[in-house]
Amino acid sequence: MKQSKIARHITLAAALIVAAGTASTATAQEVVLKLHHFLSAGHQNQKTVIEPWAQKLAEQSDGRIKVEIYPQMQLGGKPPQLLDQVRDGLADIVWALPGYTAGRFPKISVFELPFMVSNAEATSQALQAYYEKYARDEFADYHVLWFHTHARGLLHTREKPITTVEDFQGLKMRAANRSVGDALQALGASPVFMPVPALPEALSKGVVDGAAIPWEIVPALKVQELAPNHSVIPGERGLYTAVFVFAMNKEKYESLPDDLKAIIDQNSGIEMSKFTGHRWDLAEGPGEQVAIDRGNPIVTISDEEVEKIREKTASVTAAWIENTDDGQTLYDAADALLDQYSQ
Repeated sequence: MKQSKIARHITLAAALIVAAGTASTATAQEVVLKLHHFLSAGHQNQKTVIEPWAQKLAEQSDGRIKVEIYPQMQLGGKPPQLLDQVRDGLADIVWALPGYTAGRFPKISVFELPFMVSNAEATSQALQAYYEKYARDEFADYHVLWFHTHARGLLHTREKPITTVEDFQGLKMRAANRSVGDALQALGASPVFMPVPALPEALSKGVVDGAAIPWEIVPALKVQELAPNHSVIPGERGLYTAVFVFAMNKEKYESLPDDLKAIIDQNSGIEMSKFTGHRWDLAEGPGEQVAIDRGNPIVTISDEEVEKIREKTASVTAAWIENTDDGQTLYDAADALLDQYSQ
């Protein structure tokens, strides 16, 4: 009888040990997050931003967070669908452009208006600060990790460089978003909207005569060969930029243990905006160098012509203010933040 009781106690103790071990394993269970984006695995944003970020999450979580990266739309769909994919749980995290879906995120698009960019580092921080105070409601369906922009865009054309406002007349120019398209139209060009991966084919087939993009993306798309004339718009602010967001599925984030949420939170927000913007600024030099090495003409548009560009594109900003709720307040806030972070 005593042996039977002892046996039962041993069995119970063993069961408790197994249960404790199972609970411990569950607590330390690995979380796999699928990150989807539209550019290649070799693009500098994956190499210098996404991969180091994923590695940091893995290290700080003792391997409990694993980020699987799916570049070049490997999970299916097209770049404008990325935000729907992460909202609907088809991906856990996406790197996407809200501007690819025109009119859907009007508040955040203020930074895509003409002359609302200094450099990527400063503009990205201003954008993040603006989002946190003024635009959270637009992204209520997502857990936003951070925003950033690219450096100021310039103009690349197939036939000859743009040096005057008159040179825009009749050109078909690729535009990333509605605000850039409206600005090009105000200057006399015809905007053609397309995600940036479609640009090389459009240039080679003559679907477009040029594009507004930053130096950073030039080598990856071989723009130095396809549109070998480059026009820089000087000044404290450039003609345009585009807004990017790292967004996470809200339910996926909320399902995580508190300690893993904390690790993600520590690697989100304005510090990541600053870091990402800085990496994009650094990528401008190598992008320009491929054009220099090829001997391409790179012209700086005169201050007089830049002022004409400002005058002609002012209507785009005025229309945005008029058509956006509290448009003047939002524009003034974004403008002030851009000045603040650009000092």
